Amino acid sequence: MKHHSCKPATLIFGIIMSLLVVFTPGCNLLGRTTGAAENGEQANPKPVIERYTGEKSLEFPYVYTAQKELSLTFNGMGDRETMVQLLDELDANEIQATFFLPGMRVAEEPDIAVEILARGHEIENNTLNQLDLKNLEYEQIYKEIALSNEVIEKQTGVKPKYVRTKSGDYPEEVPLVAAQLGMKGVVSYNINPRDRDMQGAQAIGDYVKRYIHRGGIISLNTDINPEIIPSIRYIAQAADEIGYRLVTLDELVEHGGVRKPLEQIPGYDAAELNPNYLNAKYRLIYQVNTQQKHVALTFDDWGSDKTVTRILDILAEHQVSATFFLRAKGVETNPNLARAMVEGGHDVANHSYSHPVVTSLTPAELQEDLVKAHQVITEAIQQQPVMLFRPPTGVVDDERAKAIAAAGYPDIALYDVTTLDWDSSNSANDIVNGVMKQAQPGSVILLHMLDDIHTIEALPRVIQGLKDKGYTFVKMADLIQEHKF
Repeated sequence: MKHHSCKPATLIFGIIMSLLVVFTPGCNLLGRTTGAAENGEQANPKPVIERYTGEKSLEFPYVYTAQKELSLTFNGMGDRETMVQLLDELDANEIQATFFLPGMRVAEEPDIAVEILARGHEIENNTLNQLDLKNLEYEQIYKEIALSNEVIEKQTGVKPKYVRTKSGDYPEEVPLVAAQLGMKGVVSYNINPRDRDMQGAQAIGDYVKRYIHRGGIISLNTDINPEIIPSIRYIAQAADEIGYRLVTLDELVEHGGVRKPLEQIPGYDAAELNPNYLNAKYRLIYQVNTQQKHVALTFDDWGSDKTVTRILDILAEHQVSATFFLRAKGVETNPNLARAMVEGGHDVANHSYSHPVVTSLTPAELQEDLVKAHQVITEAIQQQPVMLFRPPTGVVDDERAKAIAAAGYPDIALYDVTTLDWDSSNSANDIVNGVMKQAQPGSVILLHMLDDIHTIEALPRVIQGLKDKGYTFVKMADLIQEHKF
């Protein structure tokens, strides 16, 4: 990748100097007072940037949204040839991206920044010199961000709304500075293809394909690895394959929401540790007793965004509501996916945090795992989940069942229809035939949302086959409420 061409140093110095005069009246670049002081008169003291004491700005490692959108972002500003090629590739794949530009590079080659805007992309603040801010004082951090804002606005007419450091990591002062400057937030990322390690275009695309998800923020660099240019095609293909849009960061934020803290969500404490469990009452629910041809379709565990999104799409296409029993450790990595289930009209419920065989835990350990899962799921979906607990592997004994009930989950959701679909050696035909043979009125059907199994292939046939037999799909909580078991 070529070195960028620079304007003469004196011209760049002049741009920054003029901004410093506006930014710190009465002081020159070296911090000495000017004007009256040089004439022996009383000088105004140098302005001091006080540490901001108000509420810090928002922080975005990702955006909270259930919409099928994510953002492609770039750090730094490569040479003209590289940037034009990159912009052409983005145009060819109809992608609008967000560029975090260092103020010094914009001062050097403002025409590149103007071209980025003209192509329909977004420009944001990558600090003035891309310094490591961790060891700087508050006032120095403030100037790195504020001066970059000033340069970008002066050269392009656009005032940045977001700031990102070179590495994406930052000290606690940065959100305070951003708030003090009236910016919307501090941005990091949660999809990092590690292009700094000189990954090839295909490897970069494969990484994005593996970790793509709603609200994700992809981070690449424009001035390190030339392979980012051909990688755009692979990234676009990964998004198209799952039906996601790549949008600018500000559009992603505008379409998203702000997550409430756990303690502000009603029902966050519906599950709690309770050592007095010996007399707790519980119900083991395998199916319900009904003559109506109602069945509950349930999915266990967790999977990649691609796998689970395909399941959600199939359910939407067939207008079927289901119940998802979530392994909460997976939910932590992609809370937006859990929220998408709720917004799709489905119920989500507790399948533990770490997916243990519950009989291998003490009652106290089991309650700790269950309560942690409840809190993780509640925070992810921003509401109380359905109060059903399904033990991993379906194994539970009397003592653990009492401990589960005492912790807030008296209804232990099991199943009467299973095809061992979690085993990849079981084909789609095996899954379909197993469900069709076992299902009866009031059945609870167990399937899984794991990657690399045949459930997605079988699911449309399972749904259509049961519909052809006159069955109606209901969520498990509704099935329990409507019928005796």
